[in-house]
Amino acid sequence: MSARPISKLLVANRGEIARRIFRTCRKLGVGTVAVYSDPDAEAPFVREADEAVALGGAAPGESYLRAERIVEAARRTGADAVHPGYGFLAENAGFARACADAGLTFVGPPAAVIEAMGSKIDAKVRMEGAGVPSLPSVDVTGLEGERLAAAAERVGWPLLAKASAGGGGKGMRIVRSPETLASAVAGARREAASAFGDDALMLERLLERPRHVEIQIFGDEHGRVVHLFERECSIQRRHQKIVEECPSPAVDFDLRDRMGQAAVGAGEALGYVGAGTVEFLLAPDGDFYFLEVNTRLQVEHPVTELVTGLDLVAVQLRVAEGEPLPPEALEPRFEGRAIEVRLYAEDPERDFLPTVGRLSRFRVPGEVRVDSGVEDGSEISPYYDPMLAKVIAHAPTREAAARRLVGALERAELHGPRTNRDLLVRILRHPEFLVGETDTGFLDRNPAGGLGAPLTEPDAERLHAAAAALAAQAERRAGALVLATVPSGFRNNPSQLQEVVFEGPRGALTVGYRFGRGGRLTLRVEDGELGAPILHAAEPDRVDLEVDGVRRCYRVARSGNTVHVDSPLGHSALRELERFPAAVVEDAPGSLTSPMHGAVLSVNAAPGDTVERGAVVIVLEAMKMEHEILAPATGTVAELHVGEGEQVEAGTVLAVIDEDGDPRLGEAP
Repeated sequence: MSARPISKLLVANRGEIARRIFRTCRKLGVGTVAVYSDPDAEAPFVREADEAVALGGAAPGESYLRAERIVEAARRTGADAVHPGYGFLAENAGFARACADAGLTFVGPPAAVIEAMGSKIDAKVRMEGAGVPSLPSVDVTGLEGERLAAAAERVGWPLLAKASAGGGGKGMRIVRSPETLASAVAGARREAASAFGDDALMLERLLERPRHVEIQIFGDEHGRVVHLFERECSIQRRHQKIVEECPSPAVDFDLRDRMGQAAVGAGEALGYVGAGTVEFLLAPDGDFYFLEVNTRLQVEHPVTELVTGLDLVAVQLRVAEGEPLPPEALEPRFEGRAIEVRLYAEDPERDFLPTVGRLSRFRVPGEVRVDSGVEDGSEISPYYDPMLAKVIAHAPTREAAARRLVGALERAELHGPRTNRDLLVRILRHPEFLVGETDTGFLDRNPAGGLGAPLTEPDAERLHAAAAALAAQAERRAGALVLATVPSGFRNNPSQLQEVVFEGPRGALTVGYRFGRGGRLTLRVEDGELGAPILHAAEPDRVDLEVDGVRRCYRVARSGNTVHVDSPLGHSALRELERFPAAVVEDAPGSLTSPMHGAVLSVNAAPGDTVERGAVVIVLEAMKMEHEILAPATGTVAELHVGEGEQVEAGTVLAVIDEDGDPRLGEAP
């Protein structure tokens, strides 16, 4: 019998990880409690919990980082345990202590271990003492000017400015020269303070083109620490992983044993209890160096689960109850290969700018695991990490797993904000990935602006526009009160084409169609007719169309005035244009507009100031990341419409730069 049986678990997190933990709780018969912010009130994870408590607020500091409110929610619902998930308070020693003080079981390592590893600075010192190889580094918390420059010289160039707290790639900047040191450190400090409430910073020697390989460890209260093999996490954007796999194609039996033993040694030195990850940088010569210890469940834990057959959340709960590690964790199986990708609401062609809005449809088909925090109709908020879901494939071979994953992503229906789906597909098909020769510089060599471009084939937009027009006419005929079976625009004698105009990524597309006797269809897109079109079926959400002897099914979904079309050719989002559009008011020349919904973090110029081309005029924060708004040309700040702390919508004019340098521009006469 368990020493501390868990009957009701509160998950101090949101989105996909909350849903993931609830899934295991349902399987084990454990009651569940969700906590939620104002924007998450209608989120799927809230509905899936047995009980839910509102935290209030929107930004993390007003909601998911309020430890006292979470502990009070546990008390009000009678929960006897708290699972922190990852992010937010997952690696906050104070939160772990607050749970213990309230008589709650904290599903994670002891507060002292979290505290020891919560500071990357202190963690490196401890790991070096335990004999784990590490790269040169120095604590620069609070250092400025000459003292900061001197510290950087001691570490050596190039280097990495890295937040001591937290993770997920936030609070990190690569620094290659003394000239950029001060600005990089300032940016990393701001981002760290915003994301983790702690601006402590270290400088570490940058290892060029390493692989990022981590070891999953587990410990129990009976002194046993084991490892559950490695995960390859080298493909990253902004120091945040987007593709992970188990096992690593770079790790053979001998290296796995050496890295595993080093990780277990680190865990034993800490007296580790629960799930944790020891992360290493693997150099091209085979040497590995300590990076950090994550004292929580990792985002990428599903690949380990699929290869080992273990439910890591179930093992976490067992250990938290005081039980020893189960036999299947002491001698884990090693079966097949698993690959995970992180599906984000972001635009790879615009430097991964987060995207927000309503996700009208979310469908991922195929023999894959989908851990998601969203569903049809979910609103993507600007306040939190933009990850929509993790999609994971498991197969006997790495090639088969990659192929299965690509197939699911290509057939996915993702209607709403732009995602990184196309980037992920191209990564999984890239020769470097397929032969297992990736490293953390993969996206530097293969810019996301190219890899992330839409996958849709060149002629697909024309066919998709045609399908959209035919689906629309089918919808109109279905709702017609008279002659509903007669196609739109039917004439006994040939007449002009029925026309509809769509706006696509490459510009406007005019579709003309006409139905004649015997079901004969004339179909024109722009200036060219589609060859020998045969309409086998047309419904408001599905068009079965044959063109030039090739028959395809087009899935059509309308969201407002946007029509989404999915087919074997790819996906198109087409905006149906009004026949008599209203006049559009254009922004003034030199306008700096917000590329996303976010908060104004800093304003670095005032009206009348002269700014150089490329100067940072405004810094926005969205989804816990900073985004710089640069001056497009040298000139004068003629207008400034925002101040620090303001929330802005995408497309908002933030400022106007007069390229002629006339400070009177924009002033009243």
